[in-house]
Amino acid sequence: MWRVPNLTPEFIERMENLLRLYSKPYNSKKPVICFDEKSKQLLEETRIGTNTKARKPRRKDYEYKRNGTKNIFVAVEPKGGHREVMVTKHRKRPDFAKEIKRITELPRYETAKKIHFVVDNLNTHFKKSFYETFEKEEAERILSRIKFHYTPKHASWLNMAEIEIGILDRQSIKGRIPTEKKLKSQIRSWKKERNKNKAMIFWKFTVKEARKKFKYVGVQN
Repeated sequence: MWRVPNLTPEFIERMENLLRLYSKPYNSKKPVICFDEKSKQLLEETRIGTNTKARKPRRKDYEYKRNGTKNIFVAVEPKGGHREVMVTKHRKRPDFAKEIKRITELPRYETAKKIHFVVDNLNTHFKKSFYETFEKEEAERILSRIKFHYTPKHASWLNMAEIEIGILDRQSIKGRIPTEKKLKSQIRSWKKERNKNKAMIFWKFTVKEARKKFKYVGVQN
């Protein structure tokens, strides 16, 4: 169930901004990229599972070894059928800024005039991260090609990157993964297949439906 704490003017403005952005046709010159991250704990089996009777699943021991936690950045173009996934040690401001820069410099986005990034309100997802990571001139160069669109507070469901992360989790990294190398390998194979198939996300929730569902009168633009 969606959590909508308060329909403040800011909430409505941000929600409708995103819904209008999502309703626009695909434009390679102005791509829309939904961006988010998730953590993954690396867990290694300490004992080999035991065999059971025929046609019964192998039993797993409850014991495991913790091998640390990794961050996974996920960026997806819902209408472009493309995603980028990066595993990092941390998700601090420099990690965010460097990943955004990496994405903007991919050949796919060389000719883009403005890249629209949808992000939530995590304290790393702001321009300050770029000025703390790069020299001022470089930070401004990167930011000149970017426009950030923020979800309303407590409404990250409006970021389609959450949908892609859910698919990644179910199809590729669910369960125990022992090492960073194994994690990266599974993600790489998953990403390659998804991009090969140009898998898209079809968003149907509109401004009109939002006003009806949440029972408010839209602001004039």
